[in-house]
Amino acid sequence: MKLIDERTFSLNGVKVHNVSTDKFKTNTLVLKLMAPLSEEDVTLRALLPYVLQNGTKTHPKPSHFRAHLDELYGASLAVDLSKKGESHIITFRLEIANEKFLKDTTPLLERGIQLLSEVLLQPVVEGDSFIQSTVEKEKRALKQRIQSVYDDKMRYASQRLIEEMCSDEPYRLQANGQSEQVDGITAQSLYEYYRQMLKEDDIHLYVVGDIEEAEVKAYVENYFKMEDQGVKPSTAISRNPKTPKEPNEVVERQDVKQGKLNMGYRTNITFNDDLYFALQVFNGIFGGFSHSKLFINVREKESLAYYAASRVESHKGLLLVMSGIDFSNYEKAVNIIHKQVEAMRQGEYTDAEIAQTKAVIKNQVLETIDTARGLIEILYNNEVAEADKPVDQFLDGVEKVTKEEIQQVAKKIELDTIYFLTGKEAE
Repeated sequence: MKLIDERTFSLNGVKVHNVSTDKFKTNTLVLKLMAPLSEEDVTLRALLPYVLQNGTKTHPKPSHFRAHLDELYGASLAVDLSKKGESHIITFRLEIANEKFLKDTTPLLERGIQLLSEVLLQPVVEGDSFIQSTVEKEKRALKQRIQSVYDDKMRYASQRLIEEMCSDEPYRLQANGQSEQVDGITAQSLYEYYRQMLKEDDIHLYVVGDIEEAEVKAYVENYFKMEDQGVKPSTAISRNPKTPKEPNEVVERQDVKQGKLNMGYRTNITFNDDLYFALQVFNGIFGGFSHSKLFINVREKESLAYYAASRVESHKGLLLVMSGIDFSNYEKAVNIIHKQVEAMRQGEYTDAEIAQTKAVIKNQVLETIDTARGLIEILYNNEVAEADKPVDQFLDGVEKVTKEEIQQVAKKIELDTIYFLTGKEAE
């Protein structure tokens, strides 16, 4: 039996994903718009969803819009920005009660789909422009979001590593855009970009809950009146450029109390590759979990780090190591992290460690699909990668990973960049 019952169909330029399940008492509607990451429009895209969520033609003021959400049994709308590989993704998420569980007969699923379509297709405009005051308000908020990364040194170090590592690749760009581009955006230029986005973006609508496919199809057909744009620009996974012969080493000094040591590796493996499952197990043993080598050897045994972990960017083929250390422990920490990579290459891990890691990965996936939001993110990975890896196949693939395959992964991994954020007083 399939873990997720996903049915897909295309209507009016939108690919609809109907996921019928009795797990949830609410319905979750998620609209995702994907385009290639580019310096030219990344900041426009970062601003746009926040302007759109201020209101629609039917509910033009933010106060009217919020009051309407309250009328729909306290429905909630949120927007989000992310990047997967070289793709930039705008997300609108609407959580709404399922009328099956209410005495009231208000058609909430229909109202939810209608509202989401209005947010996307019927914004508040003045002629060929968004409302100037709304755009200016959201520009100020966007600058604050970009600044917040600088203020959070853990996130800042992760971003700086990516900027150095991918300096000539679109992936260097932040999902929230670039602060220096914000002032140049006008209500008119943003509206022009919005019109272009509707024509060119790859648009997906996920509807998850105790729902009927025929109903969803009828509502989408009725409310999402968009022209089918045909073939969209490809946003498929990018291949890694060649790793430099010598790893790049970057030291940055700021007024900080704790050093941030981040190291970036090219895995030469992405979501579509046969070794993808083994890469997940590799990362779990290396630095993904509390039983991993980085956690035990760098943090616990040597007491070199306040935290030490790794994560994989599956669509870009990167392995990223994050650690917080005392300024004086830089050389020691780098060396011991190198040793953990070498231990992985030599196969220095037991069958019990492999089994434990597989079990943790499995539990993590099952926990993720226990929430509508997590379930959608897992399904959407297939769309970004233009792949077909159902959850059942992923779990089966992880279970079948061998020690030899984990070693193959380790041998493909190459160090690209070491980034160290240290204090001004450190020598």
